[in-house]
Amino acid sequence: MFLPLLDPNCVLLLLASWVFNPVRSEIISLESGNIDDILNRADVALVNFYADWCRFSQMLHPIFEEASNIIKEEYPDSNQVVFARVDCDQHSDIAQRYRISKYPTLKLFRNGMMMKREYRGQRSVTALADYIRQQKSDPVQEILDLEDIKTLDRSKRNIIGYFEQKDSDNYRNFERVASILHDDCVFLAAFGSVSNPERFSGDNIIYKPVGEQSPDMVYLGSLTNFDLSYAWSQDKCVPLVREITFENGEELTEEGLPFLILFHMKDDTQSLENFQQEVARQLISEKGTINFLHADCDKFRHPLLHIQKSPADCPVIAIDSFRHMYVFPEFSDVTIPGKLKQFVLDLHSGKLHREFHHGPDPTDVAPGQESQDIASSPPESSFQKLAPSEYRYTILKRDRDEL
Repeated sequence: MFLPLLDPNCVLLLLASWVFNPVRSEIISLESGNIDDILNRADVALVNFYADWCRFSQMLHPIFEEASNIIKEEYPDSNQVVFARVDCDQHSDIAQRYRISKYPTLKLFRNGMMMKREYRGQRSVTALADYIRQQKSDPVQEILDLEDIKTLDRSKRNIIGYFEQKDSDNYRNFERVASILHDDCVFLAAFGSVSNPERFSGDNIIYKPVGEQSPDMVYLGSLTNFDLSYAWSQDKCVPLVREITFENGEELTEEGLPFLILFHMKDDTQSLENFQQEVARQLISEKGTINFLHADCDKFRHPLLHIQKSPADCPVIAIDSFRHMYVFPEFSDVTIPGKLKQFVLDLHSGKLHREFHHGPDPTDVAPGQESQDIASSPPESSFQKLAPSEYRYTILKRDRDEL
């Protein structure tokens, strides 16, 4: 049997077609039956939660696909990087599972675990590709000389591991924790002879808090227990009182919790330390019901103006419920046992809002005095303006109780 000879021009045409039209990578569609298996096998997965009717989702589709093509060439192993998508109309159960509140939402997963921070950068092919390259970079810096530890940037939180060898379960677990928390802490590691002076009792991990005078803390759990080591590292890397900036404001508002904020001058570290101590002492049980934050008075002059304050009045404590703002009467009262906690409890009970309209509750009025109705309204929320823009997302409207 003879095969027909191809015209040379046809051969050139086929080659050109193959070169300029490479096989396009597939965006994996996730559903209830495959989502766990696919995400658990992927080192890194970027998932696009979308709705077909959303115009922002429609605009993102070709960009997302082209970025996937570029990354697929750089990381051809199907389990290294996965680009996937979820049609939230068709799979509302998945959308609810991951608390999707707007379209399109880009979430990053590592070995099946969803990262706290979603992708909020520029929606371009280059930006998405660069983001994935960054996520694939080594999350742990190797220490080649223990003297280098003396010059660490102590304005950051540092976690250092000392290991006999890199090819070990202890280090692989440490590296996995670092890949999840590298945005919150600096992770470093020393190996072999370099680490020997710090390995008198075997492999170990230490945490160096912010500040030159802060003592080191040693991890005492099993190095091969991921859940324990991750929980310990997260507790050290994510402070109880976080700083709010214009860069992370959108992320914090999306957590859906009211803000308890200390406004202070940048160099006023004493007020911040006092606030942190009292939050830890009085409000640790309220973690999960309110976000504890601190903000630079100069940068956040506008929210201060809303509550008729200025940087000259700092330090100032206030609550922003995303509807209204309420001011803690006197910063000096923060150390009075239970005072700060009662302020937060009064938010939850509705008392702060009620008293703006009707004055002090009858039970708070001194004997011989009468409660008076006061026709007023608390200042509007200022930080809600940092929430995701409706010019960038389709926001899903959800009812909120007024606080």
